[in-house]
Amino acid sequence: MGKLNVLLLVGLIASALLLVKTAFESRQLYAALDSAKAEQQQLDAEYKRLDAEARQAGTNLIVERTAREKLRMTRPTPGVTTYVFEK
Repeated sequence: MGKLNVLLLVGLIASALLLVKTAFESRQLYAALDSAKAEQQQLDAEYKRLDAEARQAGTNLIVERTAREKLRMTRPTPGVTTYVFEK
């Protein structure tokens, strides 16, 4: 009976250690999942902000104002227009 008791004790200890290891890994994975969800929310918010900026920057008024102010462009007038005729 002594050998059976030792064998059962070793099995019980191995089972307990495996349970502790599994619980620890489970907590680590849950923490990683939680941080990934937080990062996803942050990236979603940044995407929405960038999408709104891109839509705003693409409007005609913004493009024309940028062309006038930064690039010093003006609207074409007949006085500065050169016509090219094909012969």
